[in-house]
Order: sequence, then structure tokens, then C-alpha cells
Amino acid sequence: MAYSWFKAFHIIGVVVWFAGLFYLVRLFIYHIEANLEPEPARTILQNQYKIMEKRLYNIITTPGMLVTVVCAVGLLVTMPEYLHQTWLHFKLGFVALLLGYHHYCARLMKQLEAGTCKWTSQQMRAMNEAPTLLLVVIVMLVIFKNNLPTDITAWVIFGLIVFMAATIQLYARKRRLDKEKELAEMSAVSQAQT
Repeated sequence: MAYSWFKAFHIIGVVVWFAGLFYLVRLFIYHIEANLEPEPARTILQNQYKIMEKRLYNIITTPGMLVTVVCAVGLLVTMPEYLHQTWLHFKLGFVALLLGYHHYCARLMKQLEAGTCKWTSQQMRAMNEAPTLLLVVIVMLVIFKNNLPTDITAWVIFGLIVFMAATIQLYARKRRLDKEKELAEMSAVSQAQT
């Protein structure tokens, strides 16, 4: 019975953790793009994003990570034979990468707050794809364990994921170019009026 409780709360923790990670980096993107806004909108938006980022990281994302890790330990205590399975070693390696990503987000949040972040919104969008890829790999390892599929279906799914990531990047680029064009037009109109 303890195994089922740990498993249930492990899954809940994973959902909360990933929801927080996905939205946190999205806030970073908006925070960076606020630099393009004229004052006072820039300062207002950046102050609001700082508040939202801190609350999301401290109240949702980090507690989700802690529940995930604590319940994972509980699962391993109740089922120690899993520690001898190769798929779990790979899963733990990918989870370690995810933990590194989580803590790197805290570092980026501090840089954004201090105004020293050098990332562009485009680079941040690419970074936002990392937890998606880790999620897919981790879930595949958990479901298929040592029998990870390598047939055409697996490659089609992988291709769809790559296609979705590329589409998101292209859409973001189009939005950025449209915004730059709009700002240039507004600048031209204001110069013509003076």
C-alpha cells in the first residue's frame, strides 16, 4: 500500500514540477521581451514578472520538485530491486539533468532580477524545450523500462516532437519580426509628426 501512495504523489509532484518549469521559462521570455517596451511599461512589466517568477519558483515549482524527489526515494525504499535495473539508472541520470535545469532557472531568475541576464528571448524559447525532451525520455523509460521501442512508431513520435519544437521556434521568430516591424513603423510615424 505504501508503494501506491508514493507512486500517486510522485506522479502529482511530477505534474506540478513540470507545469512550474514550463511556465517559469515562459515568464523569463516575457521578462526579456519587456525590454522592448517604452517606459513606464517596461519597468511595470519587469517588476510584475519578478514577482510572478519568484512566486512560481518558490510556491509551485520547487515544492513540486521536492514532492517528486521525496516520493521517488519512498518508491525506491519500498521496491529496492528497481535499483538493479538499467532503465532506472538512465532515468535517474535524466532526472539529475532536470534537477540541474531547475537550479539553473533559479540562477537565471536572479540574473533577470539584477538586469544582468544575457539570454535573448529566442535563446530562452529554445531552452524551454529542454524539459519537454527530458519529460518524453523519462516517461518512455518508465513505461517501456529495458524494452525502449526503436521501431518506426517511435521515430514518428520523435519526428513529431522535433516538428512541434521547430514550429514553436518559427512562430516565435515571426512574432518577434512582426513586433520589430511594428515598432519601426511607430517610430517612423512619430518622426514624421515632429
